[in-house]
Amino acid sequence: MSFQVIITRDFEQMSKVAADLVTENIQRVLKAKDSFTLGLATGNSPTGLYKYLAKAANEGSFDSTKIRSFNLDEYVGLPGENAQQRALHPESYSFFMIQELFGLLNKKFKETNVPWGTLIDQEKLIEALRANPADWQEQGADKGKAVVINPQAKSDYLKWVRQAILDAYEEKILKNGGIDLHIIGVGGRGHVAFHESGIPFEGNGMLLVKLDENTVENAVTDGHFASRQESPSYAVSMGAELVYKARTVVLLANGARKTEPIAESLLNDPTPLVPISYGKMYAKQGGQMIYVLDRAAAEKVLQNAEAIRQQGIEIKDIG
Repeated sequence: MSFQVIITRDFEQMSKVAADLVTENIQRVLKAKDSFTLGLATGNSPTGLYKYLAKAANEGSFDSTKIRSFNLDEYVGLPGENAQQRALHPESYSFFMIQELFGLLNKKFKETNVPWGTLIDQEKLIEALRANPADWQEQGADKGKAVVINPQAKSDYLKWVRQAILDAYEEKILKNGGIDLHIIGVGGRGHVAFHESGIPFEGNGMLLVKLDENTVENAVTDGHFASRQESPSYAVSMGAELVYKARTVVLLANGARKTEPIAESLLNDPTPLVPISYGKMYAKQGGQMIYVLDRAAAEKVLQNAEAIRQQGIEIKDIG
């Protein structure tokens, strides 16, 4: 099993260590083939890594024109009259990636992909779901639910969402040989992207997710959207099953809010209630799993280091 936990001092060191790992992986793979497929996350945790990664590319450490990227997730229902306006909304993950990574590169990636959630008209989606209850089912044990559209859905709109938005994104990843290295973060309840706590691992490569009402309300309270009506109610996301098909997964976590889910994922058996715990199964099946944590996120890892090491997980404290 290849599972390593690297504990760093703070956000800055976490970001530098993770960026060095990613850069070394890119350099190694590009010696063997002519392109590299990189999986990307949004959120605060990878922002420092992205700055270091762009710096490495701009200094010639690797050829960024040989990189193809696939992001984890994107909102459905962003404000805007059309898909282009929604994709360029300041809260879209497409816009985030331009600000935090793509726009910092002197030589751009050969191709970038963000899940095509902005192509979906949220009002049409809600109308189709209401009118065709036999075409879909909800999955999940908690408030955030996966909306699983039947392959043989009678609604043309729902069938289009499944085939052209969800299945096509996964198929494009596989057509390009899969993801060489995936950068991910972790939510406060152990979720990855919008694969929320309680959504099953299996059979969920790409997800349409109905967001928890608290998530929607918090987005307004935190100032991301002006009103409940402007805040998206759905998202498109890779599921854990697809995320952990990458050859290497680098998980970043910083801050005390991540302490519990990080410890749970390492100490306990894998469970859909803590989606990142899928990493244990992934490592046992031959994947390379690397956690890079700051000291706050690693507090309970350090307290339970022996129990974690007994499971074959390496802990390296460099802080």
